[in-house]
Amino acid sequence: MSRRRPTPRGPDEPGGRPGLLISAPRVIPASPGSGVLAPGYVAIVGGRFTEVGQGPPPRPPDLSLGSGVLVPGFVDLQVNGYFGADLMTAGAAGWGLVTGRLPETGTTSFLPTFITAPLAELTASLQAAAAITAALPRAGARVLGVHMEGPFISPGRHGAHNQSWIIPPSPAAVDKLLAAGSGLVSLVTLAPERDGGIAAVEQLTAAGVLVSIGHSDATARQVAAAASAGARMVTHLYNAQRPLHHREPGVVGQALADARLTSSLIADLRHVAAQACVIAFAAAPGRICLVTDAAACAGMPPGRYLLGGEPIELPPWGGQLPWGAEPPVRADGTLAGSALRMDAGVANMVAAGISQVAAVAAASRVPADLVRRPDLGRIAPGAAADLVWLGDDLRAMATWVRGEKVYPAEREAG
Repeated sequence: MSRRRPTPRGPDEPGGRPGLLISAPRVIPASPGSGVLAPGYVAIVGGRFTEVGQGPPPRPPDLSLGSGVLVPGFVDLQVNGYFGADLMTAGAAGWGLVTGRLPETGTTSFLPTFITAPLAELTASLQAAAAITAALPRAGARVLGVHMEGPFISPGRHGAHNQSWIIPPSPAAVDKLLAAGSGLVSLVTLAPERDGGIAAVEQLTAAGVLVSIGHSDATARQVAAAASAGARMVTHLYNAQRPLHHREPGVVGQALADARLTSSLIADLRHVAAQACVIAFAAAPGRICLVTDAAACAGMPPGRYLLGGEPIELPPWGGQLPWGAEPPVRADGTLAGSALRMDAGVANMVAAGISQVAAVAAASRVPADLVRRPDLGRIAPGAAADLVWLGDDLRAMATWVRGEKVYPAEREAG
């Protein structure tokens, strides 16, 4: 990455199509050590970034933004649903709706998430997802695989999951899910303290699946053993897991102290208080990634929706949180996913005192690196040209995927 004005390159893509040059008051590339380019510019050719720099662009820009900040497209590793569609039970139309509209929130890549259900239902959902994703249009958010949040979790830390459907992680059950997904299973959240848990971590890791510790009552020693077996993530830090205690650090303490582990954080300020978010970022710099854990109610009015095929209720927004981010609940009041936008999650972290650079990286590069996609989540030469223009309030104003503007579709930004 250059902070000096680079040698100008040709403005055209191979084949004669014009490239795109955008200037902005600020650019946050989210690459390690990159900071803020103010002012800055990016050049896109053939769906990839070719230049990023600070200062005046090398030629008159095609688009000059007068406010806000350009950041990489967000990568969300936990999306149960959105815009009324529960992805575990939705058909092709529901998946198309979610992938088409997620860029409105700044998210350009994501993992559809299936929570605990009977094994036969999970395999059927995975088989359907494999067929659906193969036919999705390119003009929307990328599907990076599927996140299986369960069914190999702790009955004592089940949260909004149906306790009666939780099963131990037997080799046969793991194999069944992997086979049903036909390579689509990218992330599995499990409780390593369960019988067969460490063996399952090893089995999944050997299959190229990212393993995350979550919905777990594991001790710090058991979490460390899971990391030694290949686990590299902790799912929604603080929630549905053994908390930090000064004599037994639990899942939370080991997650923050163990350099092998990156923790996701639901940044709606209801699942986790602002002070606890600040503690996490301070204790594990570069090892926190933001997730929405969005359910079908996200982007929708208050009412009844589904999470994993079972009902949840989105309460009326009381005005305490930005953009209607009150979380949905099960009938017993248990928090059940969220109604969070990723751009709102970034704004929430900045309001809590996290720097814009750290908050943006936690929503882009850090999760991309977790799922081994170094071509995503950063503005750097050679990376995919997924880009978000955030306004001064950090709300998404325009989004590009593969260098093509997908939001708003009806007018040019600027």
